[in-house]
Amino acid sequence: MVTDPIADMLTRIRNAIMVHHDSVLMPASRIKLSIAKILKEEGFITDYTVLKGKPQRVIKISLKYINGRPAIAGLERVSKPGLRLYAGRKEIPRVYGGLGVAILSTSKGLMTGQEAWRRNFGGEMLCYVW
Repeated sequence: MVTDPIADMLTRIRNAIMVHHDSVLMPASRIKLSIAKILKEEGFITDYTVLKGKPQRVIKISLKYINGRPAIAGLERVSKPGLRLYAGRKEIPRVYGGLGVAILSTSKGLMTGQEAWRRNFGGEMLCYVW
């Protein structure tokens, strides 16, 4: 049993990028699918698909490389199960001067920090991607 599935997802992606894999597999959940959707919309991954597995569904994330270099330079889990971090609209940080993305969990679902700022929402800071 994994105590922090989001950190597990980010670690799997980070490890796959380090060894230049084309894709990575992980157990599926709604929050992981939402994070994968944001990563695709922001151009960090090429695609993701949900595969029907026997015991559980699995997400296959196709990683993106530009001229042999990964599109994702770094991933960082911000809010952890032992220390939850929340940010109001005015406290949402810009990741790498706007080059990265902060992913927030709001009352209207998962969204990027920029979108949450535009829509005047705050929420739990899940992770940074740059």
